[in-house]
Amino acid sequence: MDALAGGAGGPGSLGPLLATVLDALEAGTALRSGPLPAGSPAEIAALVAEGLSGTRGRGALARLTELLAYGAADPADPACAAHLHCPPLAVATAADLAVSALNPSQDSWDQAPAATALETALIAELAALVGYDPARAAGVLTSGGTESNLMGLMLARDQKLDGIVELDGIPAGVRPCILASAAAHFSVQRSAALLGLGERAVIAVPVDRQLRMSPEELERELAEVSWAGRTPIAVVATAGTTDTGAIDPLDAAADLAGRYGAWLHVDAAYGGGALLSDRLAPLLDGIARADSVSLDWHKLGWQPAAAGVFLVRRAETYVSLARRAEYLNPVDDEQAGYPSLLGRSLRTTRRADAFKLAVTLRTLGREGLGRLVDTCHELALAAAAAVRAEPSLELHSEPVLTTLLFRYRPPGPADEAAVDELNGQLRRLLLRTGRAVVGRTELPGEGAGRVRLKLTLLNPHTTVGEVGALLREVVGAGRKVAGERAG
Repeated sequence: MDALAGGAGGPGSLGPLLATVLDALEAGTALRSGPLPAGSPAEIAALVAEGLSGTRGRGALARLTELLAYGAADPADPACAAHLHCPPLAVATAADLAVSALNPSQDSWDQAPAATALETALIAELAALVGYDPARAAGVLTSGGTESNLMGLMLARDQKLDGIVELDGIPAGVRPCILASAAAHFSVQRSAALLGLGERAVIAVPVDRQLRMSPEELERELAEVSWAGRTPIAVVATAGTTDTGAIDPLDAAADLAGRYGAWLHVDAAYGGGALLSDRLAPLLDGIARADSVSLDWHKLGWQPAAAGVFLVRRAETYVSLARRAEYLNPVDDEQAGYPSLLGRSLRTTRRADAFKLAVTLRTLGREGLGRLVDTCHELALAAAAAVRAEPSLELHSEPVLTTLLFRYRPPGPADEAAVDELNGQLRRLLLRTGRAVVGRTELPGEGAGRVRLKLTLLNPHTTVGEVGALLREVVGAGRKVAGERAG
């Protein structure tokens, strides 16, 4: 029971254990027989507590794996479509197992010789995909868009406030700000707080109905803050908002950021997957003008989490992250040709997440992954058509990528606050009965009438018929809740 996964004996030790895991995954999935287990959060927690307290020794792996599979919200199920939570490809998952067994750490070459070279090559390949010059760009694998956005804004702060920032922080007379759309990811505000700028340093730029940042409003806000004596250190443009997949006008954002001397960071954690598709890649025209970019391949890339990527257009802008730790990257080692990735990341210990993506790209190629992107996009368009065809459903806007917002509306006149409450209740009914995982969000603004349901369609094996069945579940739940409220 204390055998190691690595070394000469590792594969032999893993073989029987993997067979146990696969059998338990199959058993747990069959018991669940749907997108998630039926039951309340308290009931699921009690089931887990029982499993933990009643399991010991050799049977722990099988019992707890079966419990995990039974209690999962499985993104491979067609009725699990709430979040940017993809079903990973089998080949990527198998590659990830190799990394877990060998356990390389990317903070020094002598812990990850091949993985260091592989990540360096992969970053150059992804830089070229974005449109950067691979010889001048730099980057790193991250835990996801939140970490990547933090890195982009950290470098923006350091580049744009160079010579102003002191060891004790930003002087009181300096008032930096960040401009991002009202639909930008919440990690922009969180990053500003972590960087000592404060969440109020982030100025929300108004968006249109599709939730795209308005270039006219961005220009107005930049002019206003500059006139007020503030320093716009960064503009954050989003390529693929979480709720609608909206893509901000990237060329206009680049023009305005350049005019006002601001760093342009593009959060393409979701929309970066469009770069894999010949049909959708033009939506991201202008991304190559960004100073930094976030990508997440555990969204429209079908990788096990985590598979985030952070890229900068010019490697020299990375200078403020450089660190020297003599036990990891001594000068004489680097002079002798031993490279270090320590200065590329906010983390020290870091697993070789580049490996599964490299394997996937070599297995399917951009063309193969692009077909998966196109399939999910077509599925979203078909889902939108099905929503339009159902009188009790109301579509918010046409899909840009693979998400769509809609809501259930009961027949006859209804108070907007009551419709909001009904949609929240029908979603929880679907969760409690284990029938579907549908998202819930709110449109920007104030007042009632902003609650929407959301489908995030990231399973390329889902059929149009299965999406139709999911929407019928939503309608059925809506009618049941409406009937109970009326009674």
